[in-house]
Parts: sequence; C-alpha cells; structure tokens
Amino acid sequence: MKDTLINLFDRDLNKLKHELKRYKKEENIWKVSGDILNSSGTLTVHLIGNLNYYIGSVMGNSGYVRDRDAEFSTVGVPRDSLLEQLDDTIQVVSNAILMFSEDKFDSNYPHVVFDEPMTYEYFMFHLFSHLNYHLGQVNYHRRLLDN
Repeated sequence: MKDTLINLFDRDLNKLKHELKRYKKEENIWKVSGDILNSSGTLTVHLIGNLNYYIGSVMGNSGYVRDRDAEFSTVGVPRDSLLEQLDDTIQVVSNAILMFSEDKFDSNYPHVVFDEPMTYEYFMFHLFSHLNYHLGQVNYHRRLLDN
C-alpha cells in the first residue's frame, strides 16, 4: 500500500504543479470572481498545509505546525514559491509514508477529524480524494478565469 500511496500523491501533486504552470498570467492564480471564492493559489496553499500537517507532522513527526486560517487568507505567493512548496510537500509525504509501518495502517489515526475514529488507511484515502477534489477545482478555475 505504501508504494501505491506514494505514487498517487506524487502523480497528483505533480498534476497540481502542471496546472499552476499552465496559467498564462501568474496573477490569475489568485483571481476570484462571483461565486468562485477560493483562488487556485488559496487551494494550493490549503493543500500544502493539509498534507504537511496530517501526513508530514502526524504520521511522519516532521514538526510542521499548521495555520489553517492563514491557508485561506494568504494571497499573492509567487508561482515559483508555490511550486517549490509543492516539491517539498511531495518529499514530506513520501518520507512520512516510507517510514510508516504497513501494519499500522489498520490502527486508528490519533486525531478525531470527522467526529468518529478512523484508521490511518481510511484517512489516507480521504486525504488523497481531498487532494483530487481541489485539483479538479484548480483545473476548472484556470479554464474559467485565466483569460
């Protein structure tokens, strides 16, 4: 399971990087309009914080301290910085999963996130689907607002 998770997170975090690189105008990464309240930049910062905390810190003991409010209030981070942070996140996620023992995936994740206990395995699949939910939003945002 570890190799599968590493490959999937690596693949889709690189897809996120690809989406950010496809913006014709870098400033449009931070654009909001009408009912589109979260920019691609905001979603990227949120995913970086989410994965660095739940996988890097909780599973991998990286020491990362999350500031969830800042994930949704930070604006204007240069594209190159976002891309570097995504590269760092890919490494943190891979390292944390590699050092995690296979038999521990069946044990309960130490934090109650959805008001009830869940296994590490369940939460990892949730985190992967959460990444893909926002990846789809970023793709749609780019196609709608990068003109």
